[in-house]
Amino acid sequence: MELVKELLILLGRIITIIPLLLIITLLMGKRSIGELPVFDFLIIITLGAVVGADIADIDIKHIHTAVAVLAIGLFQVIVAKWKISNRKVGRWLTFEPTPVVYNGQLLVDNMHRIRYSIDNVLQMLREKDVFDINDVELALIEPNGRLTVHRKPTKANVTIEDMGIAKASPGIAYPVIVEGKTYHDVLDKLGLDEEWLNRQLSNLNIRDVDDIFFASVTEQGILHVTLNNDQMRLENEAPPLHH
Repeated sequence: MELVKELLILLGRIITIIPLLLIITLLMGKRSIGELPVFDFLIIITLGAVVGADIADIDIKHIHTAVAVLAIGLFQVIVAKWKISNRKVGRWLTFEPTPVVYNGQLLVDNMHRIRYSIDNVLQMLREKDVFDINDVELALIEPNGRLTVHRKPTKANVTIEDMGIAKASPGIAYPVIVEGKTYHDVLDKLGLDEEWLNRQLSNLNIRDVDDIFFASVTEQGILHVTLNNDQMRLENEAPPLHH
């Protein structure tokens, strides 16, 4: 009987607390669900912890959990309005956009600072239908962790109405060197070899593969290289972006 009583209490808590959590989340706004800035992310995590503890431990007084959920939701709404009315507060509670690609070059130091790997950035570019980093004029990691991409003018999407013709595919650039490691299988698939690669690197005055942070090659045999030390040159060119 004691077990049945506890299960009924558990069921009652779920039935009452989940609708309350839903109402509070909706009052917090769609932005909290769709974008999850860092402050809202912490609020969601806290709400989940409070509700989870209430459901799992019947010794916790249910009314205390309900009050905590209401208080946390109210606190988020107040802070959100404060962020809108006071821009400085908004900047304190979120991150600035971080450039990770500028003029076709990866900004290595910026990527390391926000702890994004090459794989992370390349995947996010592919999700934006960018398969050649050289097509990118500027790419930013936004405060919510998403990637925003601005293509070079010559690589921007063109509609059939714009040109009166069908748009040709820009092609795909395949990673061939990542952090000094050469992928010979990529060269083989493209009908190229290490001699061709060394010749291309020599034309770019690159003598050591270890100096290369990232390099890709297109099906047309066009090589694009980002050096480990390119950051010092590029950070002076890439303009900072603030909210």
